[in-house]
Amino acid sequence: MGGGFRTWMAVVVAAVVAALNVHHVAAQPQVPCYFIFGDSLVDNGNNNNIESLARANYFPYGIDFPGGPTGRFSNGKTTVDELDYIPPYATARGQDVLRGVNYASAAAGIRQETGGLLGARIDFTEQVNNYKNTVAQIVDIFGNQDEASKYLGKCIYSIGVGSNDYLNNYFMPLYYTTARQYSPEQYADALIQQYSVQVKTLYEFGARKFVLTGVGQIGCSPYELAQNSPDGSTCVSRINEADQIFNNRLRSLVDNFNTDLRVARFIYIDVYGIFQDLMDNPSDFGFRVTNAACCGLGRNNGQLRCLPMQVPCLDRNDYLFWDAFHPSEAANIIIARRSYNAEKGSDAYPYDINRLAQAQL
Repeated sequence: MGGGFRTWMAVVVAAVVAALNVHHVAAQPQVPCYFIFGDSLVDNGNNNNIESLARANYFPYGIDFPGGPTGRFSNGKTTVDELDYIPPYATARGQDVLRGVNYASAAAGIRQETGGLLGARIDFTEQVNNYKNTVAQIVDIFGNQDEASKYLGKCIYSIGVGSNDYLNNYFMPLYYTTARQYSPEQYADALIQQYSVQVKTLYEFGARKFVLTGVGQIGCSPYELAQNSPDGSTCVSRINEADQIFNNRLRSLVDNFNTDLRVARFIYIDVYGIFQDLMDNPSDFGFRVTNAACCGLGRNNGQLRCLPMQVPCLDRNDYLFWDAFHPSEAANIIIARRSYNAEKGSDAYPYDINRLAQAQL
């Protein structure tokens, strides 16, 4: 990756952070707080102290992050870090919750059983329950429900779940029965139905501005390339096709909610499509390697995640993937930029996070 590209990218990222960061000294705040629900793509420490194999609070995770390993499944920042640093629910205390809270948990899914092979995790339903606890704290801080509701109605709520329901459930038929119970279409419908219930609960507890993030191209991850690709570079189409069925349902859900819940706003982020651009034209974005991980073991580092104290590649910004499942910081920066300010019409629907933050309800 050339130095000119790095300089340009740094300027773009600084602009994104300044625009949305509710605590940036030089910026006029767009929103007072940011609440995050999801899995390992945005977990920033909630799994650190639970009995789980899905943890990343050790080197080389965080090798490029200020302060080192924190529990983020990245060499550096996640996509949500590009918008603001939000404390994890595991450590958020007192006035900190007014900034927002990150409830994400590695291995978590929409379904309760998802990710169970990896041990403890906080599924989407439990994440929503944790948010209810936070709302109670915020009501106590403000002293009354009405003021707390006005405050929460201005915040951004980011939801990115579903990947594990495929990776660590549907496409693990030796351990889960869902693939025998449901066709891909039926499974997507079941997921969306359960997803909708939790979103409505968030709405009932004050959420009004929602970012619903689609599932990425799981079939193109180094893990799937190592396990199921015939040549180690061709994406696994049956997995990606299932992902897209879910994404299409999720995009339609945005329309339904925007019609039915008129005092709320919902947008959809097409991470699948953004990732397709990165893979189709990697050199345009500074990437040299798209079918192997910077860190891990096995064929193209794709069969196991980074092991403790393992030495990763040196040219990390050249890699689309950091480990067998997760994008590199360089990729996360681009995804965050295009989520905040859509560069293509398909990046965000019906508009991007920037416009959502400005929306008057």
